[in-house]
Amino acid sequence: MSGVVRVEVPDGAKGSRADRFVADAVGLSRAAIQRLIADGRLTSDGERIRSRDPVRPGQVLELDVPEAEPDELVPEDIPLDVVYRDDDVIVIDKPAGLVTHPSPGHDRGTLVNALLGLEAGNRGLGTAAGLERPGIVHRLDRDTSGLIVVARNDAAQVSLQAQLKARRVRKTYLALAGGVVNAQVGRIEKPIGRDPRNRLRQAVTAEGKPATTRYRVRERFAEWTLLELDLVTGRTHQIRVHLASIGHAVAGDTVYASGAVRRGPDRLERLFLHSWKLEFVSPGSGRLVRCEAPLPDELESVLDGLRAGDAGRS
Repeated sequence: MSGVVRVEVPDGAKGSRADRFVADAVGLSRAAIQRLIADGRLTSDGERIRSRDPVRPGQVLELDVPEAEPDELVPEDIPLDVVYRDDDVIVIDKPAGLVTHPSPGHDRGTLVNALLGLEAGNRGLGTAAGLERPGIVHRLDRDTSGLIVVARNDAAQVSLQAQLKARRVRKTYLALAGGVVNAQVGRIEKPIGRDPRNRLRQAVTAEGKPATTRYRVRERFAEWTLLELDLVTGRTHQIRVHLASIGHAVAGDTVYASGAVRRGPDRLERLFLHSWKLEFVSPGSGRLVRCEAPLPDELESVLDGLRAGDAGRS
């Protein structure tokens, strides 16, 4: 991403800090946005905007994102939770807040930097997807936690990409959806593409690519529903867009939700979306690999609060 990016503030974002709103809208980290703001690269009607300034509905913000510098990727000593490892792949339980790979304005502190540090002196990482994204086969949004598989060599990267294209990688997520989802099981089949009104968002649109999400109700609360979701396809923001399209946006989603769902229940301070289970064939051995990552403590705490609230009303 580079050049001038225009973002119009929706009604639901009234009063949000400029740095947080823009970070959520364009997909860069808040720290990266703050650096760009400090350089005077965020404006509205030609006036510079500060990080702490509140945004207002209808306001158009312009962010000038510079071209990426051709700097070499830097290995960093960032702790990672390794769930599985063999000669060809590594599966990481990624925490929320960790960006998958470097981007303009955010060239440090990413999962890729951490992986380069982790693999120093070992076999290395695959480069089939480009030198700027070593090992990366698929990505998780910054605020999504959970399992992500990384290739340790080119052959493994090509194999995993082929498995994804053939829909042989099974990815199951947990999400807290706003409202009560009545159907115990369901299937959402709606095409997803770039939002014609905001190119930084995705949307259900007739011109989009086919997208399918299956879901099952795991637990219901008075005003929320905990869902298990299988991604049949892998479009950008697929779960978030699909759930919002049926009136049950993901709790804490500052891009696709509004009102109480955007804020989420008590104790929630992030997007309630977690990559829970991952299943694929390891390229070298042909062995079926199944991994699972339990919900992080901060999300379990939210569920505990909802359970306690429901028990108090009964």
